[in-house]
Amino acid sequence: MRIRAVHHGELTALQDIERAAGVWFREAGMAEIADDEPPPVEELARYARSGLAWVAADGAGRPVAYLIADRVDGNLHVEQVSVHPGSARRGVGRSLLEHAAGRARSEGAPALTLTTFTEVPWNAPYYARCGFRVLAERELTPGLREIRRIEAAHGLDRWPRCCMRREV
Repeated sequence: MRIRAVHHGELTALQDIERAAGVWFREAGMAEIADDEPPPVEELARYARSGLAWVAADGAGRPVAYLIADRVDGNLHVEQVSVHPGSARRGVGRSLLEHAAGRARSEGAPALTLTTFTEVPWNAPYYARCGFRVLAERELTPGLREIRRIEAAHGLDRWPRCCMRREV
């Protein structure tokens, strides 16, 4: 797999990857998450323009996974990582996280942050294996609190969630 910046013409492919990855949530009894629409093309384009959207591309150059990030409170915040089920369990997501960590280091950001489901095996437990730790409530920055507020308003708190951080 090759990690590279997303090309504008691939934005709908990112949506397709996220929809396909929804199968895991459906199998975990989280159909609402599986059915949630991916970010619109305009939003994905904003990430691409800001240089904070990467894909893992297969040998033919086709995206099989993607990561988008934001800058939140001085850290690089992983907004979304999605891996197509056909490429899952091969280290693709971890490679994207490592790429984001390298970007954070190059920008002088001290950490990667993210929010995730605590009881989904490929969420918090997976991120813990990738070097992230769960943040205590008192450790949340204003930006992370706002992200969690928006997630709750979107109904994501129906399942336990947390904020996580990985020093880079």
